[in-house]
Amino acid sequence: MSLNKYEVFTSVMETGSLTKAGELLGLTQSAVSHAIASLEQEFGLTLMIRGRSGISLTSNGERLYGYMREILRVNEQMKQEVDAIKGIESGTVNLGTFTSVSTQWLPGILKQFQDAYPNIEIKLFDGYYDDIEEWVSAGKVDLGFVSMPTATSFDLLPLKKDRMLLLVPSDHPLAAREIVQVSELVEETFIMPTIGCDNDIQRILKEYKLQPKIKYELGDDHAIIAMVQNGLGISILPEMILFRLPANICVIPLEGAHYRTIGIGAPSMANLSPAAQRFLACVEDWVRNCALPS
Repeated sequence: MSLNKYEVFTSVMETGSLTKAGELLGLTQSAVSHAIASLEQEFGLTLMIRGRSGISLTSNGERLYGYMREILRVNEQMKQEVDAIKGIESGTVNLGTFTSVSTQWLPGILKQFQDAYPNIEIKLFDGYYDDIEEWVSAGKVDLGFVSMPTATSFDLLPLKKDRMLLLVPSDHPLAAREIVQVSELVEETFIMPTIGCDNDIQRILKEYKLQPKIKYELGDDHAIIAMVQNGLGISILPEMILFRLPANICVIPLEGAHYRTIGIGAPSMANLSPAAQRFLACVEDWVRNCALPS
């Protein structure tokens, strides 16, 4: 059995395309097709279906897909251990991340890490909270930044608390206030993050049993800020996002301690590869010493 075939198969399922998998692996589409056909012949099973709507796993493929990913993960971990024994720092770390971490933390973390470990590659997977939780649970990423608590169970390490703050346009009646109670927002028009990245706000609203009047839902934090700036509603966003704001937006604390806790998750902290262990240590060090206080 060839590990290369497993790599081709998992790449096709992760990208959803024979062409994209080929580009990722440096193979032609025909070579990718041949590898899949060879694997299916080797197993004597049909593993995937190619249809008009795209590529999907058969029931047999679903049963074997996780094993292939685990074999590849353990193989990568073994290669890294061999390199570590030889005194070589190498490997690949698959990292799940969301927008505010990518903007505010990752450039500094990656610079520090690459300076220390130039032969370790970091592959970034950008998504919403729910996406990253799914990737960590399924083992698609070695590590993933998350907002805690998570809906899915896996190993977690809290990193930093980030205040949740109210955004209103400068001509809003609440703009002059030093603090606002959450219960006062019941009649306000809300601009909400889309499902999958709204967990932090929903937690606050649920605590106060508040059903806001949601007019717009957007997945981009900067788009939400622009909507508030133009008087289309108010919103609640994490403090980490709120830098270089336009002059006609006011940021107001909410009464009570309202935070999101940014953490990092892994399928198993005890079984991290050497490269992932080093990256996790770098993240902890950078957040402790370089992240701006909230």
